[in-house]
Amino acid sequence: MLSKKTKYAFHALTFLGKQPNNIPVVISEIANRTKLPKKFLETILLDLKKSGILGSKMGKGGGYYLIKQTKDISLAEIIRMFNGPIALLPCASLNYYEPCEECEDEAQCGLNKMLLKVREETLKILVNKTLFDIISAEE
Repeated sequence: MLSKKTKYAFHALTFLGKQPNNIPVVISEIANRTKLPKKFLETILLDLKKSGILGSKMGKGGGYYLIKQTKDISLAEIIRMFNGPIALLPCASLNYYEPCEECEDEAQCGLNKMLLKVREETLKILVNKTLFDIISAEE
């Protein structure tokens, strides 16, 4: 399940991705138009800026805007940034691997084998779907 932070990040990115010519948008407008809590949104936008997805401009006409193209922002990238691992168990994770305490032999564990397959199929979708696909689905 996606965390609220992840869901809010997608809503904010979708809104910014629809802006013509990447015009900067102030946080209060993003919050009002997307109905997201402004305080929570501030942290999300800062994280997206630190990761190189967003840029910001100070002063009059300032705000946040996309640096990356919507086709270059994968769903997997955002989910990992805000939600953590894609895998359902740490022993099946690519980036957050940890062995299970109760498992004596991971190579023989049926649950691990099954969830590795689930992770792979999920990744195939999430890596190849982008912010552009979300925006396209809304139009």
